[in-house]
Amino acid sequence: MVGTPVAATAADIELQGRELVVSGMLDGSAIKTFTDHLASGTVRTVVFEDLSGGTADAAGAFADAIRASGVDTEIRGQCMAACAYAFLAGKTHRFGYGFQVNGILLPVAARPTAAELAVRWRGEEAHKTLADFTPPTASTAGTATAKPVEASVPPVKGVRDNWQPDHGILFTASPTLFGRIYNAYYCDGTQGRDFSKCERISDADPYKLGVLTP
Repeated sequence: MVGTPVAATAADIELQGRELVVSGMLDGSAIKTFTDHLASGTVRTVVFEDLSGGTADAAGAFADAIRASGVDTEIRGQCMAACAYAFLAGKTHRFGYGFQVNGILLPVAARPTAAELAVRWRGEEAHKTLADFTPPTASTAGTATAKPVEASVPPVKGVRDNWQPDHGILFTASPTLFGRIYNAYYCDGTQGRDFSKCERISDADPYKLGVLTP
């Protein structure tokens, strides 16, 4: 199970050869630096390394930049909430190699059924799931660009606008002598960052569900 992260800071971005390594938190403060690196054409893979989350609008901005550039994405360690949506925008998206435990938490507005899980993160529809956390307005209804509601604001009845970064589906991959062991959990948000309290989900292979690509 993914452990409790240390206190996060703003996104830290470092170019390492053809890899652009992003760590910290996606709060939007480094989006210009990020897009400038991608525009250079030298980046092949965006590596998310131990990102504890961020805001819904920052997730959308990073995801748009990744999708436009056509780069791959990779997770090393933890990729929570906002990071998870940016990660899905990669041409291919995978867990990194090594001996670390990798984990990704994809926030959900409500617990998905087994049928919803099967298609939620597959194909182009995966890029529209941020709409779950943006309240529709007269000018933005039906789009994915509405301004997200801050987590401290109570959700409006009937509107799925409750961005709760600790409420979601957690996928983990732990190294063993016989290869990686994959597990999935439903976290209702009451666990905080103690993910050992999340409920185990059976038959939720991240490759079959489109969260990871081969």
